[in-house]
Amino acid sequence: KAQTDLENYILLPETVAFCTRVGIYGVVSLVYVHLYAHSKYRSFVFFISIFTRARNDKSEITVVEIQKILSHTRRACEHYDLIDDGDVIAVGISGGKDSLALLLALDEMRRFYPKKYDIIGVTELSPGNIRALEDIIGVTVDIGAPGMDFSGVAELCAERGIKYHIEKTHIYEVVFDVRKEANPCSLCSKMRRGVLHEVAKSCGANKIALGHHNDDVVETFMLNLFYEGRVGCFQPKTYLSRTDVTVIRPFVYLEEKEIKSFCRKVTLPVVESTCPADKDSKRADMKELLYKLDKENRGLRTRIFGAICRGEIDGFKEIKGR
Repeated sequence: KAQTDLENYILLPETVAFCTRVGIYGVVSLVYVHLYAHSKYRSFVFFISIFTRARNDKSEITVVEIQKILSHTRRACEHYDLIDDGDVIAVGISGGKDSLALLLALDEMRRFYPKKYDIIGVTELSPGNIRALEDIIGVTVDIGAPGMDFSGVAELCAERGIKYHIEKTHIYEVVFDVRKEANPCSLCSKMRRGVLHEVAKSCGANKIALGHHNDDVVETFMLNLFYEGRVGCFQPKTYLSRTDVTVIRPFVYLEEKEIKSFCRKVTLPVVESTCPADKDSKRADMKELLYKLDKENRGLRTRIFGAICRGEIDGFKEIKGR
């Protein structure tokens, strides 16, 4: 008591309420006070405070829940110079877990990232999928598969003050009904990218952020090797001279399992794909193959990605200590 001051006894109400509710009562509160009074323990106490705040308000995106996402995202942004001051970034939102996690990560990172930027949500929609979203600006590109409702995504953007635009397309009709493509993914992907680039540019964005993660890097590399006989992958950062926009991929250091873990802690309005080719593709086959190989040879995915970085394939760089 002689070494401490009552002014140091700073208790977060959420922590006291949590301790009381679980039946630990005053003992834990007193320990909490004692630890906080000594500066060398304050980071530990701050961690407990954030954890208990998350337990009291599950709807709040806390540092504990998103810290790993933000750590990998910032690391990629700094390593590849993905973000500059004054950028307007259009986030391509398919409605899946990856694009929604990226949207939240970039929104949260604005609070502390040294370079200031703005973000826009982008989705493409086909006729019949649009809902009453007239008061929301942003962008979503949907191929037009029936039964996909993006109103939950629009509400999320509205709650967080993110501009959101929905672009109607006829991609689904062209690919499946008109062209009757036997392997529709390639054509669909090219058409979606074209629409996304044009819409992002028209919305005033100079960069487009896509949710491709570390698993996508490895799978794309292996697909190119297996089916095209070439060593290559998409780039972390690509400038498109035709549309004068830059495509960035801030999730290249983030594994899919980490995104899934984050999504289990945070309620996201994930839109399930109704595309008939979604689960039946070469990429799905490659994902399954790599899963089996990695199970038999633990760490295989990590070693493949390490080889891509050490070989500096398509702009990837080796990170010391990764």
